[in-house]
Amino acid sequence: MSSLTVDFIISLDGYASADGWPGYWGMEGPEYLAWISESAESEHTTLMGATTYRLMSGFAAEMADDPGFAALTALPKVVFSSTLKAPLSWANTELVDGDPVEAVQDMKRRDSRPLRALGSLTLCRSLLEAGVVDRFRVVVFPVITGATGKERIFDGYRDIALDLVDSRTFDGRLQLLEYVPTVLDGPPGVGG
Repeated sequence: MSSLTVDFIISLDGYASADGWPGYWGMEGPEYLAWISESAESEHTTLMGATTYRLMSGFAAEMADDPGFAALTALPKVVFSSTLKAPLSWANTELVDGDPVEAVQDMKRRDSRPLRALGSLTLCRSLLEAGVVDRFRVVVFPVITGATGKERIFDGYRDIALDLVDSRTFDGRLQLLEYVPTVLDGPPGVGG
């Protein structure tokens, strides 16, 4: 049985990106980039939605010689979409147009290779709420993008308790927080 990890990068105020800011808010450093490269090279299957697929496959085509993208291209990838059509152009990519929760539950049962969700806010929300996420990793970038932020990650989520199991600081400023999530029916101690 495999495990599923969801990875997000966020501003301190919870945005996935911001208008006018460069990728990684311009704060990526050598430690963080090395960790990303190591993560891309470790054996796993990457899960993503159509929007993330379009973005990442475009980057991979433009930067085919980049070690991180070359490693990601070599890994198996599963894209959940009802709008994309097979065959997909990015090597080692399977298209699934059915229910992502059912597909991931099946993948977890039959495969031993770890699963990692990349970006894909809607996909990750549905997987987390369905209780199929085993680890939830967030890298917090020390910026507040309230005026320019786009894609608030946690809006619309159900209540979720997070049990911290690992943390790390990259380049003296980026904070990795790794949790085991538990979906709640409501605030703890309420109801009866």
